[in-house]
Amino acid sequence: MKNKKTILSASVLFFLGAFTYGQEKDSIKTNKDKVNNVEEVVVLGSRAGARSKIDSPVPVDVFNLKEASVILPQSNIGQILNAIAPSFTSTVQTNSDGTDHLDPAQLRGLGPDQVLVLVNGKRRHTSALVNVNGTPGRGTVGTDLNAIPSFALNRIEVLRDGAAAQYGSDAIAGVMNLELKRDTGKLTGQISYGGNLTPTANDHTGNFDGQNIQLDLNYGNKIGTKGGFFNITWSSQFRNPTYRAGTEKGAIYNAYNAIEQRALNDGVNLSSLFSDIKDTPNSQQIIDYVHQYAQGVNYFSSAQLAGIQGATTIQDIKDGAGNVIQKGLQSLLSFDVTDQELAYRGQTRKDFNMQVGQSKLNNHQLFINAEVPISDDWKVYTFGGYSLRHGTSGGFYRRPRESRTFTGLYPNGYLPQIGTDIQDISLAAGIKGKWDGWHIDFSNTFGQNSFTYNIGNTGNTSLRFASPSEFDAGGLRFTQNTINLDFSKKYDVFEGLNVAFGGEHRFENFKMTAGEEASYTTYDQYGNIWDGDAAKRPTDFFGAALPGGSQVFNGFRPENAVNKNRQSVAAYADVEFNFTNWLLVDAAARYENYSDFGSTFNYKLASRIKVAPNFNVRLAGSTGFRAPSIHQIYYNVTSSLFVTSPQLPNGVLLDVGTFSNDSEAAAALGMPKLKQETSKSASVGFTYKIPSVNLTFTADGYFTRINNRILLTDQFLKAGVPDAAKQIYEKLNINAAQFFTNAIDTETKGVDVVISHNLRFSDIKLDNNFAINLNQTKQVGDIHSSGLLQSPELEKIYFSEKSRVYLEEAVPRVKASLSHTLTWKSASFYLRNTYFGKVTGADVLDANGDGITEFNEHQKIGDKIITDISVAYQFTKNIGLTLGVNNLFDIYPTKNLPASSNNDQFVYSRSTSQFGQNGRYVFSRLNFNF
Repeated sequence: MKNKKTILSASVLFFLGAFTYGQEKDSIKTNKDKVNNVEEVVVLGSRAGARSKIDSPVPVDVFNLKEASVILPQSNIGQILNAIAPSFTSTVQTNSDGTDHLDPAQLRGLGPDQVLVLVNGKRRHTSALVNVNGTPGRGTVGTDLNAIPSFALNRIEVLRDGAAAQYGSDAIAGVMNLELKRDTGKLTGQISYGGNLTPTANDHTGNFDGQNIQLDLNYGNKIGTKGGFFNITWSSQFRNPTYRAGTEKGAIYNAYNAIEQRALNDGVNLSSLFSDIKDTPNSQQIIDYVHQYAQGVNYFSSAQLAGIQGATTIQDIKDGAGNVIQKGLQSLLSFDVTDQELAYRGQTRKDFNMQVGQSKLNNHQLFINAEVPISDDWKVYTFGGYSLRHGTSGGFYRRPRESRTFTGLYPNGYLPQIGTDIQDISLAAGIKGKWDGWHIDFSNTFGQNSFTYNIGNTGNTSLRFASPSEFDAGGLRFTQNTINLDFSKKYDVFEGLNVAFGGEHRFENFKMTAGEEASYTTYDQYGNIWDGDAAKRPTDFFGAALPGGSQVFNGFRPENAVNKNRQSVAAYADVEFNFTNWLLVDAAARYENYSDFGSTFNYKLASRIKVAPNFNVRLAGSTGFRAPSIHQIYYNVTSSLFVTSPQLPNGVLLDVGTFSNDSEAAAALGMPKLKQETSKSASVGFTYKIPSVNLTFTADGYFTRINNRILLTDQFLKAGVPDAAKQIYEKLNINAAQFFTNAIDTETKGVDVVISHNLRFSDIKLDNNFAINLNQTKQVGDIHSSGLLQSPELEKIYFSEKSRVYLEEAVPRVKASLSHTLTWKSASFYLRNTYFGKVTGADVLDANGDGITEFNEHQKIGDKIITDISVAYQFTKNIGLTLGVNNLFDIYPTKNLPASSNNDQFVYSRSTSQFGQNGRYVFSRLNFNF
């Protein structure tokens, strides 16, 4: 802790010292220094063309990735922005199915689906994945930033203001524009190697894990002699998993498992002697084998052995009143023998750990950007890419003592693996130019993202010996095609007038593909599809029914399969008026109509007032909207989830149905049709620049009200719903159901402050940047319950306490970053401290240890400072080397309380994390260009 404070204090002093030094040296600055100090310009947030970011009427951050990629410790877009942009949050997830490979990204504390992503100014398609697991952003559909190689980018612009009136749906929190490289005449690349060097590696035994090898190549060249070019990027990443589980503390083996193993050692598989233990003709043979092999378990006490040998039945014998008058083997063999049996089998408790940490990932990406003039005024352009990722993540360990584990095949249990193939395709093409003073841009942008699930090292337990170990569980696919036609023209009126208008047509398709039959089906003891007759279910030795479907991830069923389309059309107008050289006003309006829910009209008014030559005041107000994603309308699936609730405080595995908005179950419960979220936003701020010392201040306060926010409810348990709904549950064979619905209204308020400073003197170049975001989101007003779900108790499930935490407290309300880059001749030094404010765990538990669990009692996860440092040296003009450390002091989140740790598997929270749980990351990077 002392070292951490020392680094932070030195960092602050470094910033202040540089400021003072700049003032002292002002008198000797040369004209050349002033010429080289080019002001950063932005195009996002305005259709009038580029302007300096401090003159923008709305706040825009600019991050130069082309230069920063040499020295930054992070390598993908989400993690780069999480480290350097305080208003942006994205963390690596664990044990969350497909979300393990797609980190939900949030801006200003709002949802992943409330920020619009553009590439070269064109709308980027969203992911096919619906985030239905317990993580921040639950119920949302975000954009897959990991599908775009950061090495393909020149820079990222982040507009921190509502902009739906300018850019359309999703831009409630803001807009990100990813600008692709246009470099020509050289090949650049980097080879990176790194991993996590931390005492918590390899399930807290230490050493090194999470090895990451990455190759990035970029090549560009000219096309013709009039400014045409192409630029192409290739990126390959091979990432190993990290392991952050503790030591499994739960019961693993029971006495039956021990006897079963002794029989297997002798060539007898007890599971082959029965399929339904309640009705087997050879019960005496099973009893005899149990008597025989129990004698080989040398740690049974004499009393235990005597009880086993004296048993004459498998089930308990009961009298007419249901009282046990003689215990059977099921009762006598249920006691825990974990520690003794581990010793016998030469195993340890860590052998039964889950794989908790980052997933294994192989990632290959190709991106291209090209432009060709066809006349002096017109040019055609295209850009796009292809990405293929294969990820593997672990599920919950299937222990031998559990009925979901068929010990006839897996006597030691098994750790299922969720394999995810993510394919992303995008291609944009267009023509732009000038005609009679008008700037015209006509384009078509296509994008498609798909998730295919292959479940390995698992089984369909109901198939017993006939079960395969791998399953095709089906997949998701989202396709989007957007046609844009944009016009803009500048008029010499007052100090300048820009008029812009245009239209958009968007087509969307969401497709769910069923998995293979065995991935979702429950079979009877004869190997046929189970018809619902309980007497036909196969069981384990203790009489528990064997579950069907691929363990850890049930495949999508034929009734889940959908192939739905929708279309939208939009028209917008934007007028930007410089009334004087000190007053700028920007007004925008947009009308959109969707084929599935209707139309919406939104507007925005923004202004920048130049109070003094270097001091601006800016303010904006707007309305906005977010259309319900087509995924949220039609996504439906039945799967096994680990459910905790006030009714089930200790948690249990249940078959849970996520039903589409137009389903029979939704209608039975009175769930209304999804409609658009609507928003009202306001912001006010100032920018101040001190040219003599190259120092810039910006500060912006903001407020956003969102009505009818779409959330995924918690599970409505069968026992808690009305009788009419219970009949639907029974018909669909489910124990719990959840739905997408316009559940609540929210208000978000916050402040962004950014201070930038740079110094150029002789061979020294110094850049200092400080930024802080303070934000708070709260649910306001009543919960929008309806139909059969309007009781006070059911409203707690409609918008649960867990959902409230994910919405209001799972993302840091305070986040700050202070970074310094010092360049001297051929060497560069980088230092960054990032402060992550405290967050709240979603689990309801006895956090204060007083023996009483309140309905809103949660564990607090403390604030932390993460320090990154790196050094780069350019040996020649073609070869350079970077060495660095992310999380220098190996800081981890607050440890989970035992009640949230799942028997010490989740040492740190898996649902709420400010910066992940991988610890210190060390890396080296070879940079080259030719």
